[in-house]
Amino acid sequence: MKIREMPIWEKPREKLLREGSESLSSTELIAVILRTGTTEKSAMGLASEVLSIDKRGIKHLADISPEELKAIKGMGDAKVCQLLAAVELGKRIATAMPEKLDRIACSDDIAGIYMEKLRYEKKEHFRCLLISAKGDIIEDREVSIGDLTSSQTHPREVFVAAVRRSAGSVAFVHNHPSGDPTPSPADVETTRRLMDAGTILGIPVIDHIIIGDGRYISMKAEGII
Repeated sequence: MKIREMPIWEKPREKLLREGSESLSSTELIAVILRTGTTEKSAMGLASEVLSIDKRGIKHLADISPEELKAIKGMGDAKVCQLLAAVELGKRIATAMPEKLDRIACSDDIAGIYMEKLRYEKKEHFRCLLISAKGDIIEDREVSIGDLTSSQTHPREVFVAAVRRSAGSVAFVHNHPSGDPTPSPADVETTRRLMDAGTILGIPVIDHIIIGDGRYISMKAEGII
């Protein structure tokens, strides 16, 4: 059934305006973005095909390629660009840092900053959060991309900015592309090595957060460090 043939209370755009965007299914949201279908299928039909490209459904849109979308009959350049632009806008909103960086009070605060930024990354990103003696965020720095045991995570590279910015403490964050935030032996070893360096420099490590897909582990809360 084409959208124009649907009852007015079931049409996605009218439903969005009447009940809010949160009332729409993922298929309906994509249909609104695509706007129109083809002579053979409705915008809802196209949206259903988009969601069925990968078993992950809507999560796959985070890193879907133009080629995958163009493989669907009826998804021309304009529709592909509309959908990819909407996905990118959603990413930017989710990962935008607040204009005034907040104070860190607990591990949830740290995870909240990085969850959407890191959960879909295909490589490990190791980041260091510099925190003042009052708990305010001074700076967010990316230390390395790739293997956490690489030379870039040597204490010298990690703490140079903390010393220069007179940080009172630091927190580490990295992601597991597998989606499972369980710390590996290398994670624990590297963290303890960095904690020893922080103790010598008088800049304590308050936590190391590992980001998975929608969940995280605080190595401090787990008693690992």
